[in-house]
Amino acid sequence: MSLIPLSLARALICIAILLAGCASNAIYRSNYQPCTVSSGNACEQNSLHIYNPGADNEYTLGFVEIDDQGQIRDRRQMHALLDMLYAKAAQESVLTTVFVHGWHHNARPGDPNIEGFKENLAKLSAIEARLSEKLGRPARKIAGVYVGWRGESIDVPPFNYLTFWDRKSTAQDVGHLGIGELLIKLEEIANVRNAMQPPVRSRLVVIGHSFGGAVVYGATSQILAGRFIDSQQGKAYTGDAKGFGDLVVLLNPAFEALQYSPFYDLAQSRCSYFRGQLPRLAILTSEIDDATGILFPLGRIFSTLFEEHDDLVRTDCKHTLELDEGEADRSTVGHYEPLISHTLKPLKDGRSMLAATLETMESIWDLQTPGGSTRFDDMVLTHLNRTVPQNPYLNIRVDKEIIDGHNDVFNEKVMKFIRLLIELSTVDVDDDRDNVVNEYDECPKTAENSVVNDKGCAINQLCSCDVKWKTPGDFVSCTSLVSDGFLRAGLIGKNERKNILSAAVRSGCKNKKAGR
Repeated sequence: MSLIPLSLARALICIAILLAGCASNAIYRSNYQPCTVSSGNACEQNSLHIYNPGADNEYTLGFVEIDDQGQIRDRRQMHALLDMLYAKAAQESVLTTVFVHGWHHNARPGDPNIEGFKENLAKLSAIEARLSEKLGRPARKIAGVYVGWRGESIDVPPFNYLTFWDRKSTAQDVGHLGIGELLIKLEEIANVRNAMQPPVRSRLVVIGHSFGGAVVYGATSQILAGRFIDSQQGKAYTGDAKGFGDLVVLLNPAFEALQYSPFYDLAQSRCSYFRGQLPRLAILTSEIDDATGILFPLGRIFSTLFEEHDDLVRTDCKHTLELDEGEADRSTVGHYEPLISHTLKPLKDGRSMLAATLETMESIWDLQTPGGSTRFDDMVLTHLNRTVPQNPYLNIRVDKEIIDGHNDVFNEKVMKFIRLLIELSTVDVDDDRDNVVNEYDECPKTAENSVVNDKGCAINQLCSCDVKWKTPGDFVSCTSLVSDGFLRAGLIGKNERKNILSAAVRSGCKNKKAGR
């Protein structure tokens, strides 16, 4: 009996190791009932978690798992999450944050990405509680959604690094199929709540890391383009650029710069933005991310070998872009220099710079200048003057002291920056401080301490003496009708209404000229 050749034996051993090291393709969270996490119960099999009930850092976390073909593994799991969020949004406003993990991660209990996401949700909840007390408004409840997919097909090091390009293909399927339905339904939950005109709006933020960034970009890119233009019948104006949900954040994303260049062109074709334009897409890439800076281009060299590429020159709004399509097709979006719009570095000097905080973020964001810098805690965001200030698409190169490589995305520095962006993008602005946010306020510039209805209008705005009335009686009739509505709504008392009517009779508003 002949012996098996040594080379063949080694090959068989390697194959056996690889087969034994195949990552699980089963669902991790198979119990779809809500579970309150405690020191004695980690709720590892549950897809719906409740943390710290009644505390300032209370939050909920739900899991949705997707298979290698981009399909929702069990639609009951997704519907359990959506049902819970619909019920919550019917009672109170919610800030929902979605996280889509990347390479080497999944929905397995104890995954480092899950733990980092949980910590960030708890801090967001504490921030909301603090802002609620400071601004005198209800706190939004914090809900997290962790989208799990098979970020690794082989668990055994170093063979798991060979899965990079295999997982890239899977990420494309996940982005183009099941996750799109999930994200749109999550946005619908926020919109349904906001249709009730709550005192504070529900919000949606989507974050993707690595191939999870590719997943999110694949699922939202066409929606972003459509909402940026916002073409609609009868529209005769250019307003703020809208996005998907309230903010999309991509951390060390693993997709080609060439896929992003049309959006760069789209945003650049608009030469100015209104004050108050908020960021809609923020891409953050570490300068030392070897996975997207070295491994990704190596793989793309072979897959683009027989493709034809051109050199393009754009000169929109006096900003010149020289686009090498070949290099852009081989490089990730965060490592292609011509498309980088900002840098984020540690604060080394200039400590006298006004820092953007939760309270000052909005006003400082409006003051951006070409080539200027903005301080975020102990970090500095610098505009590279390649785009127009207030451009809603940010492609940020991040210093290694802030993101130290591919997987260092849940450290406190970068999370603090992202939390500031989230609060900026989800702020409810109430310029006249009448407790009706601008988006719902049909009567801006209400006088201080005025009693207003749910549309932000005071009686003297609905029946204004600045309007030219045919007779004094018309003005009095208007005041009588509107004040009766305020009385029935419990906004004013009978004596207050009596005084308002007496003042209307004495006003003589017939002789006033139209002021608007």
